[in-house]
Amino acid sequence: KPRGFSVIGRAEALLFLESRSISTLPGVGPAGAAALERNGLKRIGDIRAVGAQRMRALYGDWGGYLFALSMADDSRRVDPHGERKSISAETTFFEDVADIEALEDILWPLCEKVAARCRASDTAGRTLTLKLKDARFKIITRRRQLPEPTLLAHRIFETARELLAGDADGRTKFRLIGVGLSDFSDATFADRGDMLDTETPKRAAAEAAVASARAKFGKSAVQTGRALKAERDE
Repeated sequence: KPRGFSVIGRAEALLFLESRSISTLPGVGPAGAAALERNGLKRIGDIRAVGAQRMRALYGDWGGYLFALSMADDSRRVDPHGERKSISAETTFFEDVADIEALEDILWPLCEKVAARCRASDTAGRTLTLKLKDARFKIITRRRQLPEPTLLAHRIFETARELLAGDADGRTKFRLIGVGLSDFSDATFADRGDMLDTETPKRAAAEAAVASARAKFGKSAVQTGRALKAERDE
Protein backbone atom coordinates (compact mmCIF):
# COMPACT_ATOMS: atom_id res chain seq x y z
CA LYS A 1 0.00 0.00 0.00
CA PRO A 2 1.17 3.59 -0.44
CA ARG A 3 3.31 4.73 2.50
CA GLY A 4 3.19 1.20 3.94
CA PHE A 5 6.17 -0.40 5.65
CA SER A 6 8.82 -2.92 4.70
CA VAL A 7 11.19 -5.09 6.73
CA ILE A 8 14.73 -5.08 5.32
CA GLY A 9 18.20 -6.06 6.44
CA ARG A 10 20.80 -3.44 7.32
CA ALA A 11 22.85 -4.26 4.22
CA GLU A 12 19.87 -3.40 2.04
CA ALA A 13 19.01 -0.18 3.88
CA LEU A 14 21.27 2.20 1.92
CA LEU A 15 19.93 1.02 -1.42
CA PHE A 16 16.37 1.16 -0.13
CA LEU A 17 16.79 4.74 1.07
CA GLU A 18 18.63 6.01 -2.01
CA SER A 19 15.63 7.05 -4.09
CA ARG A 20 13.21 7.83 -1.28
CA SER A 21 11.88 11.38 -1.03
CA ILE A 22 13.42 13.56 1.70
CA SER A 23 9.89 14.21 2.98
CA THR A 24 9.75 10.62 4.24
CA LEU A 25 12.48 11.35 6.80
CA PRO A 26 11.29 12.04 10.38
CA GLY A 27 11.56 15.71 11.20
CA VAL A 28 11.24 16.91 7.59
CA GLY A 29 7.98 18.77 7.12
CA PRO A 30 6.89 20.99 4.22
CA ALA A 31 9.09 23.93 5.30
CA GLY A 32 12.12 21.70 5.86
CA ALA A 33 11.65 19.95 2.54
CA ALA A 34 11.48 23.32 0.77
CA ALA A 35 14.71 24.44 2.45
CA LEU A 36 16.47 21.26 1.36
CA GLU A 37 15.13 21.43 -2.17
CA ARG A 38 16.51 24.97 -2.56
CA ASN A 39 19.94 23.33 -2.40
CA GLY A 40 18.98 20.59 -4.84
CA LEU A 41 18.29 17.95 -2.20
CA LYS A 42 15.18 16.04 -3.20
CA ARG A 43 16.09 12.41 -2.47
CA ILE A 44 17.72 10.81 0.54
CA GLY A 45 20.58 9.78 -1.73
CA ASP A 46 21.20 13.48 -2.48
CA ILE A 47 21.85 14.12 1.20
CA ARG A 48 24.30 11.25 1.35
CA ALA A 49 26.11 12.51 -1.74
CA VAL A 50 26.57 15.99 -0.26
CA GLY A 51 28.33 14.56 2.78
CA ALA A 52 28.17 15.14 6.52
CA GLN A 53 30.44 18.19 6.62
CA ARG A 54 28.51 20.09 3.97
CA MET A 55 25.14 19.19 5.54
CA ARG A 56 26.30 20.54 8.90
CA ALA A 57 27.63 23.70 7.25
CA LEU A 58 24.27 24.30 5.55
CA TYR A 59 21.85 23.23 8.27
CA GLY A 60 23.78 22.83 11.55
CA ASP A 61 22.89 19.97 13.87
CA TRP A 62 19.76 19.25 11.86
CA GLY A 63 21.91 18.70 8.78
CA GLY A 64 24.10 16.26 10.68
CA TYR A 65 21.03 14.42 11.91
CA LEU A 66 19.63 14.13 8.38
CA PHE A 67 22.94 12.84 7.06
CA ALA A 68 22.98 10.16 9.75
CA LEU A 69 19.48 9.11 8.73
CA SER A 70 20.56 8.98 5.07
CA MET A 71 23.24 6.49 6.16
CA ALA A 72 20.58 4.35 7.88
CA ASP A 73 21.95 5.42 11.26
CA ASP A 74 18.97 6.14 13.51
CA SER A 75 19.68 6.10 17.24
CA ARG A 76 16.14 6.93 18.34
CA ARG A 77 14.85 4.47 20.93
CA VAL A 78 11.88 2.32 19.97
CA ASP A 79 9.58 1.57 22.87
CA PRO A 80 6.77 -0.80 21.84
CA HIS A 81 5.25 -0.42 25.29
CA GLY A 82 5.36 3.36 25.44
CA GLU A 83 2.75 5.25 27.40
CA ARG A 84 -0.41 6.03 25.45
CA LYS A 85 -0.72 9.76 24.80
CA SER A 86 -4.41 9.94 23.94
CA ILE A 87 -7.60 7.94 23.50
CA SER A 88 -9.92 9.26 20.83
CA ALA A 89 -12.68 8.47 18.36
CA GLU A 90 -13.84 10.33 15.28
CA THR A 91 -16.11 9.92 12.30
CA THR A 92 -16.47 11.46 8.83
CA PHE A 93 -19.97 12.18 7.51
CA PHE A 94 -21.38 11.05 4.18
CA GLU A 95 -22.87 14.54 3.86
CA ASP A 96 -21.84 17.80 5.52
CA VAL A 97 -23.81 18.53 8.71
CA ALA A 98 -24.69 21.97 10.09
CA ASP A 99 -27.54 21.15 12.48
CA ILE A 100 -26.29 21.40 16.07
CA GLU A 101 -28.56 18.71 17.49
CA ALA A 102 -27.55 16.32 14.71
CA LEU A 103 -23.88 16.97 15.50
CA GLU A 104 -24.55 16.25 19.19
CA ASP A 105 -26.29 12.98 18.27
CA ILE A 106 -23.19 11.95 16.32
CA LEU A 107 -20.90 13.10 19.13
CA TRP A 108 -22.53 11.01 21.86
CA PRO A 109 -21.53 7.51 20.61
CA LEU A 110 -17.99 8.79 20.06
CA CYS A 111 -17.90 9.83 23.71
CA GLU A 112 -19.14 6.37 24.66
CA LYS A 113 -16.33 4.80 22.63
CA VAL A 114 -13.69 6.93 24.33
CA ALA A 115 -15.12 6.12 27.75
CA ALA A 116 -15.19 2.39 26.95
CA ARG A 117 -11.56 2.45 25.81
CA CYS A 118 -10.54 4.30 28.96
CA ARG A 119 -12.38 1.77 31.07
CA ALA A 120 -10.75 -1.12 29.20
CA SER A 121 -7.29 0.30 29.84
CA ASP A 122 -8.12 1.28 33.44
CA THR A 123 -7.17 4.88 32.81
CA ALA A 124 -8.79 8.32 32.93
CA GLY A 125 -8.00 11.58 31.16
CA ARG A 126 -8.02 15.15 32.39
CA THR A 127 -7.66 17.03 29.09
CA LEU A 128 -10.48 16.81 26.55
CA THR A 129 -9.98 17.60 22.86
CA LEU A 130 -12.75 18.26 20.34
CA LYS A 131 -11.80 17.97 16.67
CA LEU A 132 -13.87 19.36 13.80
CA LYS A 133 -13.33 19.59 10.06
CA ASP A 134 -15.55 22.01 8.16
CA ALA A 135 -16.79 21.80 4.57
CA ARG A 136 -13.68 23.68 3.40
CA PHE A 137 -11.50 20.98 5.03
CA LYS A 138 -10.30 23.39 7.73
CA ILE A 139 -9.45 21.46 10.90
CA ILE A 140 -10.55 23.06 14.17
CA THR A 141 -9.22 21.78 17.50
CA ARG A 142 -10.55 22.86 20.90
CA ARG A 143 -9.18 21.72 24.27
CA ARG A 144 -10.31 22.01 27.86
CA GLN A 145 -8.76 20.78 31.09
CA LEU A 146 -11.24 19.11 33.40
CA PRO A 147 -11.37 19.64 37.18
CA GLU A 148 -10.43 15.98 37.69
CA PRO A 149 -9.64 12.93 35.52
CA THR A 150 -12.68 11.27 33.97
CA LEU A 151 -13.70 8.14 32.12
CA LEU A 152 -17.43 8.92 32.13
CA ALA A 153 -19.11 9.21 28.75
CA HIS A 154 -21.60 11.71 30.18
CA ARG A 155 -18.88 14.07 31.42
CA ILE A 156 -16.90 13.71 28.19
CA PHE A 157 -20.05 14.50 26.20
CA GLU A 158 -21.13 17.51 28.27
CA THR A 159 -17.68 19.08 28.01
CA ALA A 160 -17.36 18.34 24.30
CA ARG A 161 -20.85 19.75 23.69
CA GLU A 162 -19.86 23.00 25.38
CA LEU A 163 -16.82 23.25 23.12
CA LEU A 164 -18.90 22.37 20.07
CA ALA A 165 -21.30 25.23 20.84
CA GLY A 166 -18.47 27.69 20.27
CA ASP A 167 -18.12 26.67 16.60
CA ALA A 168 -21.44 25.12 15.57
CA ASP A 169 -23.82 27.98 14.78
CA GLY A 170 -26.37 26.06 12.71
CA ARG A 171 -24.97 27.50 9.48
CA THR A 172 -21.38 26.28 9.34
CA LYS A 173 -21.22 22.81 7.78
CA PHE A 174 -18.94 20.12 9.13
CA ARG A 175 -17.74 16.87 7.59
CA LEU A 176 -15.88 15.36 10.57
CA ILE A 177 -16.17 15.36 14.33
CA GLY A 178 -13.97 13.68 16.91
CA VAL A 179 -13.33 13.69 20.63
CA GLY A 180 -10.46 12.47 22.77
CA LEU A 181 -8.90 12.41 26.20
CA SER A 182 -5.26 12.85 27.23
CA ASP A 183 -3.21 13.70 30.34
CA PHE A 184 -3.90 10.31 31.88
CA SER A 185 -3.89 8.96 35.40
CA ASP A 186 -5.05 5.74 37.02
CA ALA A 187 -8.82 5.18 36.90
CA THR A 188 -8.97 5.01 40.70
CA PHE A 189 -8.45 8.79 40.74
CA ALA A 190 -11.30 9.46 38.31
CA ASP A 191 -14.67 11.09 38.87
CA ARG A 192 -14.49 11.38 42.63
CA GLY A 193 -16.43 14.63 42.83
CA ASP A 194 -16.70 16.23 46.26
CA MET A 195 -18.86 15.95 49.35
CA LEU A 196 -21.60 18.09 47.80
CA ASP A 197 -21.60 16.23 44.49
CA THR A 198 -23.99 13.30 44.73
CA GLU A 199 -24.63 12.95 40.99
CA THR A 200 -21.12 11.94 39.85
CA PRO A 201 -20.97 8.74 41.96
CA LYS A 202 -24.45 7.79 40.73
CA ARG A 203 -23.43 8.44 37.13
CA ALA A 204 -20.22 6.44 37.57
CA ALA A 205 -22.13 3.50 39.01
CA ALA A 206 -24.70 3.61 36.21
CA GLU A 207 -22.06 3.70 33.48
CA ALA A 208 -20.14 0.86 35.15
CA ALA A 209 -23.33 -1.21 35.16
CA VAL A 210 -23.95 -0.47 31.48
CA ALA A 211 -20.36 -1.42 30.63
CA SER A 212 -20.72 -4.69 32.55
CA ALA A 213 -23.97 -5.57 30.79
CA ARG A 214 -22.52 -4.80 27.38
CA ALA A 215 -19.45 -6.92 28.13
CA LYS A 216 -21.71 -9.88 28.90
CA PHE A 217 -24.49 -9.48 26.36
CA GLY A 218 -23.10 -7.22 23.60
CA LYS A 219 -23.15 -3.50 22.90
CA SER A 220 -26.79 -3.49 21.74
CA ALA A 221 -27.94 -5.02 25.04
CA VAL A 222 -28.16 -1.58 26.65
CA GLN A 223 -29.04 1.58 24.76
CA THR A 224 -28.90 5.01 26.37
CA GLY A 225 -31.61 7.60 25.90
CA ARG A 226 -29.66 9.71 23.43
CA ALA A 227 -28.67 6.66 21.37
CA LEU A 228 -32.30 5.57 21.16
CA LYS A 229 -33.33 9.06 20.05
CA ALA A 230 -30.70 9.05 17.31
CA GLU A 231 -31.96 5.68 16.04
CA ARG A 232 -35.56 6.98 15.90
CA ASP A 233 -34.43 10.01 13.91
CA GLU A 234 -32.65 7.91 11.26
